[in-house]
Formats: sequence, C-alpha cells, structure tokens
Amino acid sequence: MADADAASIRAARGEWADEHLRSYLESGGAQGHVLDLSSVGGHALTTHCLIKCVGRKSGRVHVKPLIYGNVAGEIVIVASKGGADDHPQWYLNIQDSETIGVQIATQAFEATWREPEDEERHAVWTYMTHLYPPYLGYQTSTTRRIPVVMLKTVRPIPAFTPADA
Repeated sequence: MADADAASIRAARGEWADEHLRSYLESGGAQGHVLDLSSVGGHALTTHCLIKCVGRKSGRVHVKPLIYGNVAGEIVIVASKGGADDHPQWYLNIQDSETIGVQIATQAFEATWREPEDEERHAVWTYMTHLYPPYLGYQTSTTRRIPVVMLKTVRPIPAFTPADA
C-alpha cells in the first residue's frame, strides 16, 4: 500500500475515533456504547467502553474508547493498536497505575486491572476474537503478542465528561 493511501486511512480512522469519543462523552454514555462495525469485519452490535488513565510521561488524563467483552464479571479489553508493532499508549500508561477508570454506557467505575496468563489468556483471547474477528488479522500482522487486559470494578465513580478528555 502506498504511504499516501495509508496516511489517508489513518486520518479517516482518527476522525471517526474522535467523533465516537465526542459522542460517547457528550451523551453521558447514552450514545457510543454499541456500534455497528460490520463494515470493517466486526459485528453489527459491538460494545464499547471508555477507559480513563493518566499519561506516564505527561501526567495528563486520557480517555479512550475501546471494544470490550465480559468474562466472569470482568471487563476485557485488547491492546491491539490495529496490529501495529508497538503497544498503544493507553496500555503503557496503565502499567504505571494500580487502577484506572472505566465507563460502560452511562455507568463509570474505578477498576483494578490484570493480564490473564496461560490457559485463561488463551480462552479470553479466543472469546475476544469472536466478539471482534479483526483481532485475528491484527495478531498475524505483528510479531508482538497483543495484550489482553481484564478489569475488575472496585467502586462507582462519576460518568466521564468532555472535560475529562
């Protein structure tokens, strides 16, 4: 693919992601929780959460929309970055924190996080690839092992607002 084509695709995705985040935040979570991702290989009813973490270098608060699943009462997110060779910044940022914020639709929580290992990781990864099949292609496009993160809610917190982003 030509560099100009790749740049155009990245720009379009960035605009879409910015609009998704804005809609989720401005609606208090009433919009943006479920999206139709069938046009990109996902499902018509794909669930999204928001995570809120602090930048490990900047100290700034960042809010990011992510596809999520639920396994045995824990929220599961995937640090895919579309199959890039480096980890997403949000994943690097949470490694410096014991807890992060997570919002599902209109409800937000403080949550602890962990990475499943061995057989549990395999089962959770398989589940997440059924929720969003493009994860399989993302994994084959990179040599890094795409992290799977499980969040356990600790306590309710106020829903995120545009001022948080």
